[in-house]
Amino acid sequence: MIIDCHGHYTTTPPGHNQFREAQIARLADPNLPEPDRPTIGDDEIIASIEQNQLKLLEERGADLTIFSPRASWMGHHIGDDATSQVWARQCNDMIHRVVTLFPENFAGVCMLPQSPGVPIEHSLDELERCVNDLGFVGCNLNPDPSGGHWTAAPLIDESWFPLYEKMVELDIPAMIHVSASDNVNFHATGAHYMNADTTAFMQLIQGDLFGVFPDLRFVIPHGGGAVPYHWGRYRGLAEGLGKPPLGEHLMRNVFFDTCVYHQPGITLLFDVLDTDNILFASEMVGAVPGIDPTTGFHFDDTKRYVDALDLSEADSAKVFEGNARRVYPRLDAALAATGR
Repeated sequence: MIIDCHGHYTTTPPGHNQFREAQIARLADPNLPEPDRPTIGDDEIIASIEQNQLKLLEERGADLTIFSPRASWMGHHIGDDATSQVWARQCNDMIHRVVTLFPENFAGVCMLPQSPGVPIEHSLDELERCVNDLGFVGCNLNPDPSGGHWTAAPLIDESWFPLYEKMVELDIPAMIHVSASDNVNFHATGAHYMNADTTAFMQLIQGDLFGVFPDLRFVIPHGGGAVPYHWGRYRGLAEGLGKPPLGEHLMRNVFFDTCVYHQPGITLLFDVLDTDNILFASEMVGAVPGIDPTTGFHFDDTKRYVDALDLSEADSAKVFEGNARRVYPRLDAALAATGR
């Protein structure tokens, strides 16, 4: 089967979006009533998925998407801890409903109710609920809840350790994924996302996180940001910092996806990284849904790029399925339980 490890619910029904708008409006005017959780029918969810993600999934030849809330709408910089707790629960419940309605095609990953300056321990109850009660297979971790101001400690700081301990206990990975930018200098999907992917990798180089947590696993999306293009730089920086080679230091625990929207970029990714570290992904319907005028195909139809590499059967099996099942063991167990 073909597993897309990176999808977001960007086509949520209007009631979900209106709830968020009402939540934000009340932050500006506390005299407004606290909005009630929206009532959204199954038919609305089915239409929002069948006409979008599921349609494209089938047209492009994939089978299942690891699905999480819309990244740019996580909005951890908006409001406070209470705001994020309510919003995360709403978003995660929507993912659960999609997975329940389309169990053959989607597996859930949760957003965490992070908020700037709030200890990560405040996110653990929601994480446990999503994994233990809703059957989710991973989480999205925002390394910069401030939305582009980078007020949080680096990912190697001990303040993050309670989350890592819980991830290891639950045997789930995290995709390192920021949300919207609150900094006018950083376009959200064009700059902030790429900045975060690259920054996270450099932070990991600077520490010894996997010496402390040898079973911790991270997926860095969007092809790892600038990392593959500057692989020699990061190898050299690691050496200069007295760290082991990257293959030993990080790459037993860090994985990149294929959300790279042109053939030369995908080719570079596979030239630089071992196929054991690459998970197929498209992030559709996401940041770049348009058609590339030079090819006539959608930018985010990433399976075309991977297919064009003429990988061996063994490497193709890893990238399209095996690596995802290894990095997300709860997904593997759920699939195996249904004979897949």
